[in-house]
Amino acid sequence: MNEIATFTYLTQLLQDVGFPVLVTLFLLIRYEVRIEKLEKHSENLTNVIKDLRRDIS
Repeated sequence: MNEIATFTYLTQLLQDVGFPVLVTLFLLIRYEVRIEKLEKHSENLTNVIKDLRRDIS
């Protein structure tokens, strides 16, 4: 009987905490990918600006 109560408690805890944790991890992973892409584009833009300055000078 005690095992059932423990299992019920753990299941309820997982429902209460598990879903928000999963959503948070999912969003963090998606943002990490987007930030990495933004960094690459920023580096490319920096290189293009440097090249344009060299051409103007």
